[in-house]
Amino acid sequence: MSDPLHIVCPHCDAVNRVAQARLGDQPTCGKCSQPLFTARPVDVSSERFNKHISRSDIPVLVDFWAAWCGPCKMMAPAYAQAAQRLEPNVRLLKVDTEASQDLAARFGIRSIPTLALFAGGGEVARQAGAMDAGSIVAWTQQAAARAG
Repeated sequence: MSDPLHIVCPHCDAVNRVAQARLGDQPTCGKCSQPLFTARPVDVSSERFNKHISRSDIPVLVDFWAAWCGPCKMMAPAYAQAAQRLEPNVRLLKVDTEASQDLAARFGIRSIPTLALFAGGGEVARQAGAMDAGSIVAWTQQAAARAG
Protein backbone atom coordinates (compact mmCIF):
# COMPACT_ATOMS: atom_id res chain seq x y z
CA MET A 1 0.00 0.00 0.00
CA SER A 2 1.36 3.42 -0.91
CA ASP A 3 1.94 6.18 1.61
CA PRO A 4 -0.67 8.92 1.86
CA LEU A 5 -0.02 12.08 -0.17
CA HIS A 6 0.12 15.55 1.32
CA ILE A 7 -2.44 17.81 -0.36
CA VAL A 8 -2.66 21.52 0.48
CA CYS A 9 -6.23 22.79 0.78
CA PRO A 10 -7.03 25.45 -1.85
CA HIS A 11 -9.29 27.23 0.67
CA CYS A 12 -7.48 27.33 4.03
CA ASP A 13 -4.00 26.04 3.05
CA ALA A 14 -4.11 23.25 5.64
CA VAL A 15 -1.98 20.24 4.70
CA ASN A 16 -4.09 17.08 4.41
CA ARG A 17 -3.05 13.43 4.11
CA VAL A 18 -4.95 11.60 1.38
CA ALA A 19 -4.42 8.05 0.18
CA GLN A 20 -3.35 8.13 -3.46
CA ALA A 21 -6.13 5.70 -4.37
CA ARG A 22 -8.67 8.14 -2.87
CA LEU A 23 -7.65 11.28 -4.81
CA GLY A 24 -10.53 10.84 -7.25
CA ASP A 25 -13.09 10.34 -4.45
CA GLN A 26 -13.62 14.09 -3.92
CA PRO A 27 -11.73 14.30 -0.60
CA THR A 28 -12.43 17.21 1.73
CA CYS A 29 -10.16 19.21 4.01
CA GLY A 30 -9.89 17.98 7.58
CA LYS A 31 -9.72 21.59 8.82
CA CYS A 32 -12.33 23.55 6.81
CA SER A 33 -14.36 20.66 5.30
CA GLN A 34 -14.16 22.23 1.81
CA PRO A 35 -13.28 20.11 -1.26
CA LEU A 36 -9.53 19.60 -1.74
CA PHE A 37 -10.02 19.72 -5.52
CA THR A 38 -12.19 22.33 -7.19
CA ALA A 39 -11.29 21.70 -10.86
CA ARG A 40 -10.20 25.33 -11.23
CA PRO A 41 -6.94 27.22 -10.74
CA VAL A 42 -6.17 28.68 -7.32
CA ASP A 43 -5.03 32.32 -7.13
CA VAL A 44 -2.18 32.53 -4.65
CA SER A 45 -0.03 35.13 -2.95
CA SER A 46 3.67 34.61 -2.26
CA GLU A 47 3.03 33.04 1.15
CA ARG A 48 0.35 30.67 -0.15
CA PHE A 49 2.53 29.81 -3.16
CA ASN A 50 5.38 28.70 -0.92
CA LYS A 51 3.12 26.43 1.12
CA HIS A 52 1.59 24.78 -1.97
CA ILE A 53 4.99 24.22 -3.59
CA SER A 54 6.83 22.99 -0.50
CA ARG A 55 4.13 20.81 1.07
CA SER A 56 2.27 19.28 -1.89
CA ASP A 57 3.09 15.73 -2.93
CA ILE A 58 1.39 16.10 -6.30
CA PRO A 59 2.88 18.21 -9.12
CA VAL A 60 1.91 21.89 -9.07
CA LEU A 61 1.47 23.81 -12.32
CA VAL A 62 1.81 27.59 -11.99
CA ASP A 63 0.60 30.22 -14.44
CA PHE A 64 2.65 33.40 -14.00
CA TRP A 65 0.46 36.15 -15.48
CA ALA A 66 -0.57 39.81 -15.21
CA ALA A 67 -3.90 41.59 -15.64
CA TRP A 68 -2.54 43.91 -18.36
CA CYS A 69 -1.27 41.00 -20.50
CA GLY A 70 -3.44 40.25 -23.54
CA PRO A 71 -2.11 36.71 -24.13
CA CYS A 72 -2.59 35.97 -20.41
CA LYS A 73 -6.25 36.96 -20.65
CA MET A 74 -6.65 34.86 -23.78
CA MET A 75 -5.10 31.81 -22.10
CA ALA A 76 -7.08 32.08 -18.82
CA PRO A 77 -10.12 30.07 -20.04
CA ALA A 78 -7.83 27.37 -21.48
CA TYR A 79 -5.94 27.18 -18.17
CA ALA A 80 -9.26 26.77 -16.34
CA GLN A 81 -10.24 23.98 -18.75
CA ALA A 82 -6.87 22.32 -18.16
CA ALA A 83 -7.56 22.37 -14.40
CA GLN A 84 -10.72 20.35 -14.98
CA ARG A 85 -8.70 17.74 -16.87
CA LEU A 86 -5.56 17.63 -14.71
CA GLU A 87 -7.00 17.57 -11.20
CA PRO A 88 -6.70 15.64 -8.91
CA ASN A 89 -3.30 14.55 -10.18
CA VAL A 90 -1.93 18.10 -10.57
CA ARG A 91 -2.74 21.28 -8.61
CA LEU A 92 -3.02 24.44 -10.77
CA LEU A 93 -2.06 27.81 -9.31
CA LYS A 94 -2.14 31.34 -10.71
CA VAL A 95 0.41 33.95 -9.65
CA ASP A 96 -0.21 37.59 -10.56
CA THR A 97 3.32 38.85 -11.25
CA GLU A 98 2.28 42.44 -10.48
CA ALA A 99 0.98 41.54 -7.02
CA SER A 100 3.77 39.01 -6.32
CA GLN A 101 6.81 40.67 -7.87
CA ASP A 102 9.04 38.78 -5.44
CA LEU A 103 8.02 35.48 -7.04
CA ALA A 104 8.50 36.82 -10.56
CA ALA A 105 12.01 37.93 -9.61
CA ARG A 106 12.81 34.74 -7.68
CA PHE A 107 11.94 32.55 -10.66
CA GLY A 108 13.31 34.89 -13.33
CA ILE A 109 9.99 35.33 -15.12
CA ARG A 110 10.91 37.34 -18.22
CA SER A 111 7.78 36.91 -20.33
CA ILE A 112 4.18 36.16 -19.52
CA PRO A 113 2.28 34.02 -19.56
CA THR A 114 4.81 31.49 -18.33
CA LEU A 115 3.85 28.05 -17.07
CA ALA A 116 6.16 26.37 -14.57
CA LEU A 117 5.75 22.86 -13.24
CA PHE A 118 6.95 22.11 -9.72
CA ALA A 119 7.46 18.70 -8.15
CA GLY A 120 9.17 17.79 -4.90
CA GLY A 121 9.43 21.46 -3.97
CA GLY A 122 11.41 22.52 -7.06
CA GLU A 123 10.80 23.65 -10.60
CA VAL A 124 11.08 20.78 -13.09
CA ALA A 125 9.84 22.37 -16.35
CA ARG A 126 8.94 25.75 -17.86
CA GLN A 127 7.06 26.91 -20.96
CA ALA A 128 6.56 30.54 -22.01
CA GLY A 129 3.70 31.71 -24.21
CA ALA A 130 -0.04 31.17 -24.39
CA MET A 131 -1.33 27.67 -25.11
CA ASP A 132 -4.73 26.07 -25.61
CA ALA A 133 -6.16 23.65 -23.04
CA GLY A 134 -5.09 20.52 -24.89
CA SER A 135 -1.52 21.77 -25.21
CA ILE A 136 -1.38 22.73 -21.53
CA VAL A 137 -2.59 19.26 -20.51
CA ALA A 138 -0.22 17.44 -22.88
CA TRP A 139 2.81 19.55 -21.91
CA THR A 140 2.06 19.13 -18.18
CA GLN A 141 1.62 15.37 -18.42
CA GLN A 142 4.83 14.97 -20.43
CA ALA A 143 6.82 17.21 -18.07
CA ALA A 144 5.43 15.45 -14.98
CA ALA A 145 6.31 12.04 -16.44
CA ARG A 146 9.89 13.20 -17.15
CA ALA A 147 10.17 14.55 -13.59
CA GLY A 148 9.29 11.13 -12.25
